[in-house]
Amino acid sequence: MMAAGHHALVTGGGRGIGAAVARRLVAVGYRVTVTARNVETLSALTASLGGERVCRGVTMDVGDRASVDAGMEAARAAFGPLAVLVNSAGQAESAPFLKTDAALFERMLSVNLMGVFHCTQSALPDMLATGSGRIINIASTAGLTGYAYVSAYTAAKHGVIGLTRALALELATKGITVNAVCPGYTQTDIVKEAIANIMAKTGRTEIEALAELAKNNPMEQLVQPTEVADTVAWLAGPGASSMTGQSIAVCGGEVMN
Repeated sequence: MMAAGHHALVTGGGRGIGAAVARRLVAVGYRVTVTARNVETLSALTASLGGERVCRGVTMDVGDRASVDAGMEAARAAFGPLAVLVNSAGQAESAPFLKTDAALFERMLSVNLMGVFHCTQSALPDMLATGSGRIINIASTAGLTGYAYVSAYTAAKHGVIGLTRALALELATKGITVNAVCPGYTQTDIVKEAIANIMAKTGRTEIEALAELAKNNPMEQLVQPTEVADTVAWLAGPGASSMTGQSIAVCGGEVMN
C-alpha cells in the first residue's frame, strides 16, 4: 500500500495523540479525515494542516452508531473509500472499583471499546472491496497490564486488544492488517487531567504529580504524541505489510511483550 493519495480516517483527531497522528499522515501524503465531537477543534486542526484539500474535519460521536455511519459517509464523499482507519478516540476516568458505578463503566466501554467496534465495522467494507487496508487501534499499556483505580478503562482497553487479535486473524487473507499501538503515560490532555486529580487528592505540586506518573516509565519521562504517531505511520505504510495482530507498546520499557 502506498501512502500518496490514499484516504486515512483518524477518530478523536482534534487533539493529543489523534491530532499528532493526523499531522504525521498528512506529512507522508495521505488525505486525512479527522473526527471529533468539537467542531471548533476540528476547524483549527484542519486549517493548520493546509485546509480541506488534504485534511477535513467531520463531527462524530464514536459511541453512537448512527453518528459513525453518517460521519463515514461524509468522509467518503470528500476523499473516497477508506484505506486506513486509526481508532484514536478515547476517554479515561478513574475511581476505586467500589465507587465505579455502572454509568462510569458503560462510558468507558462506549468510547474506548464500542467506538472501535462501530468505526471498524463501518469502515471495513471499503477495505474488503479494494482488497487492502490498515486498521490501527490506539489502545494503551492498560490493555496489556493492570492499573489500580482505572478498572473500567483497563477492561475496555483489554477488550480493544482482544478485538485487534481476533479481527487480525479473520482478515489475514484479505489484504487487511489489524494492529494496536499501546502508549504509556503520554503528554496529552488525559494525562493533564490525571495530574490535576493527583494534585487535588494528595496535595502534591504539579511537578510532583508529573513525577509520580513519569516514574512508571523506566526512562522516567512521558511519551510524546509524535512518538505514537510515528509508530502509526509505519504500521500504515508498505513496510509493515506482514505486521498484524500485534500490540506495540510505546512506553519506554514499562511493559514488555
